[in-house]
Amino acid sequence: MSTPASRTPQPDTEDLAPPDSPLTTKEGWRRYVEHETAAPTLLSAAERAALTARVRGRQDDRRREYHADLPLVNTPTIRKVISTSRLLVQLNRHQVSARRGVILSGASGTGKTTALTQLGRAHELATRRRHPRDRSRLPVLYVTVPPAATPKMLATEFARFFGLTFPARATHTDIVDAVCATAAHVHVDLVLVDELHNLNLGSRAGAEASDQLKYFAERLPATFAYAGIDVESQGLFAGTRGRQIAGRFVVIPAVPFSYATNADKDAWRGLVSTLETMLRLHEHTPGTLPAMSDYLFHRTGGMIGSLSHLIRGAAVLAIEDGSEAVTEELLELVPVDFAAEQSEQLTAPAKATGRRRRAA
Repeated sequence: MSTPASRTPQPDTEDLAPPDSPLTTKEGWRRYVEHETAAPTLLSAAERAALTARVRGRQDDRRREYHADLPLVNTPTIRKVISTSRLLVQLNRHQVSARRGVILSGASGTGKTTALTQLGRAHELATRRRHPRDRSRLPVLYVTVPPAATPKMLATEFARFFGLTFPARATHTDIVDAVCATAAHVHVDLVLVDELHNLNLGSRAGAEASDQLKYFAERLPATFAYAGIDVESQGLFAGTRGRQIAGRFVVIPAVPFSYATNADKDAWRGLVSTLETMLRLHEHTPGTLPAMSDYLFHRTGGMIGSLSHLIRGAAVLAIEDGSEAVTEELLELVPVDFAAEQSEQLTAPAKATGRRRRAA
C-alpha cells in the first residue's frame, strides 16, 4: 500500500554521507558506526630529523587531528548501559507489548550521549556480524527530541533519520505509518532517543509528544533507550503517564566520578592513565598525567567530558608549541566549561594541596 512518500521507502544504505550529515540521519549514523580512530605511529628522533619540513608538518597535522578525535574510554556508565540494554534487546525480541527499556539520566557533561551512541554502535556492529551479507539492515534508529516538541515534530525526526520526505498535505498519521513501515522493513530493533529533557510534560503538546513516543514503542518491535538531563526532576514519572514509564524502564544514573575514597581515586587515576596511553607525543613521559590526578579531578569536577576536552586540548597545544608533552602549564591554557570552572572554585583548597604535594 502506498504512503504519502509514494511507497514504503527503502533507505539506500550505500549512500555516502555528506560531510555535514548528523547522527540523526542514516548516513551520518552509518559513518559514525564505521569510523575508527587510527593512532599515528611515532617516529624516532632520527627518523623525524630526516623528514622534510613539509612532510613533518603533514605528520603533525595528522597527530593534531588524532588528538582532537581521541578514542573514547570505556567508562563504568558506558559498560552498564551496553550490558543492560543488550540484555533487554534479547528479552524484548519476542514480546508483543510492554517491552522494557532504559533511561540514562544525569547532569550535563556526564557522558550520557556518549554512552547512548556507544550502545547503538556496539549493537549495530554485533548485528552486522550476525548478518554479514544483509546490507539493507538498519538495526539502530537515533533521534533527538527537538525543543518544545509536538507529536508531529517528533514523528518528523524519526522520518528524517530514514530520509523520508512527504508532500505538504501529509498528515501526522501518514508520517507515523511511513516511519513504522520503514522501520519494520529495515529490521530496527533498537531506538535511541536523546535530549529527552526537551519534552515539556507540563504542557499539552509535551504530554502528547510523550504519548507519541509511547505509541512508537508499542508499534515498533524494538527496545527503546532514552537519555536526558535529570529526567526524574522533569516530571517524567509523575501521573498516569509517569507510572507507566516507571513500570517499564530501567533508570541508569550518569554521574561524575567521585573522589571520596581510595577506591574512587584509584578508578579516576586509572581513567587518566588510560587516556594518557592514547597520547602520541614525542616527549611525553608516561605517568605524568596520573601523577596529576588530584589536579585533573578538581579542574574537571570528575566530569568525563571535561577531562577528555582538557587532555585533548593540551595535547594539541603541545604539538603546536613543539614541547611535545602535556604539562600542567599547558593544561592551564585549555579553557573548560562553566560547570567545571565552578567545581574548581569550590574545591580550590584541595587543588592547592595537590599542587603543593607534587612540588614537594
